[in-house]
Amino acid sequence: MEEIGIGKRFVNGGEDELEEVINLYGEKLLRYATAILCDYHEAENIVQEVFLSAYQNRNTFDGNNLSSWFYKITYNRCLNQLKKRKILYFHEIRSEILPEVLPEKDKGLSDETLRALQKLKPKERALLYGRIMDTRSYEELSQLTGSSPAALRKQYQRAKDKLVKYLNFEYCRKESKYEQI
Repeated sequence: MEEIGIGKRFVNGGEDELEEVINLYGEKLLRYATAILCDYHEAENIVQEVFLSAYQNRNTFDGNNLSSWFYKITYNRCLNQLKKRKILYFHEIRSEILPEVLPEKDKGLSDETLRALQKLKPKERALLYGRIMDTRSYEELSQLTGSSPAALRKQYQRAKDKLVKYLNFEYCRKESKYEQI
């Protein structure tokens, strides 16, 4: 398995291995952090901190499942950052949840969608992102969050249902504005 090989090399390696993992995971972690933080520049800083921290503490890593280790560090750093700034909203979500709201060609989110996403907790947004955008299994997400796969399934369904409810409210509110005009 390639990931185990890079994980073992990273533990014992130097700057070449760091560069290799940055090339392998950098963009993925940046999208993940941006989705949680909703701020590209802030996410860039977090991902840089993640790689620096991981490199400095690589001797504590067992070399297995490098991807999960990086995602877990990123997740925790993002939550800490959100606690600092107390602004909670989500950047992207695929049309799998809301096909009528986000057609495939649509690249961004409406104001109504952002307002609905702001009502979710960061952990809910991270779970939705992990399942939808990163297409991670519940087992993989379990390793990241420490929750059981069964608990994550329920949390995911609840988060998805809450988002749909909030979106229905936002779009009904939008439609009623247009009817008044």
